[in-house]
Amino acid sequence: MESWLFLGIILLVAFLAKNQSLLIATLAVLALKLLPQSDKILTILNQKGINWGVTLISATILVPIATGDIVLKDLLDTLKSPLGWVATICGVLVAMLSARGVGLIASSPEVTVALVFGTIMGVVFLKGVAAGPVIAAGITYCIMQALQVFTTK
Repeated sequence: MESWLFLGIILLVAFLAKNQSLLIATLAVLALKLLPQSDKILTILNQKGINWGVTLISATILVPIATGDIVLKDLLDTLKSPLGWVATICGVLVAMLSARGVGLIASSPEVTVALVFGTIMGVVFLKGVAAGPVIAAGITYCIMQALQVFTTK
């Protein structure tokens, strides 16, 4: 019963904050809880969901390559600029940090509660987005802004 209440509060917060992604995600989990054998389904989602999400995000990122909107020349041109190098380095750093994060969650699963809470707070109240590749872009932006400050003085 407590999980229903907790999810209901998250649903209400998502609705009030007009956060469509969190609203849909919460409704989906609530709907899954209604299904027979929901424990098995939710366990599989808990174990595999992050990988499925990363796969979906990765596929989305690859679509412009598949459609020809981004070609190899674009990558080579990007790597000729500081922005391209910083973005590449940030992508590597985020992948390394994510690997360490997965290890932390495996060794200390209780940290998941704080991570989920922090993510919900960031998404709902700070208009954040719960997506890994976007983090790399955000870090890139911060580094580029700092470089710009230091190089223009």
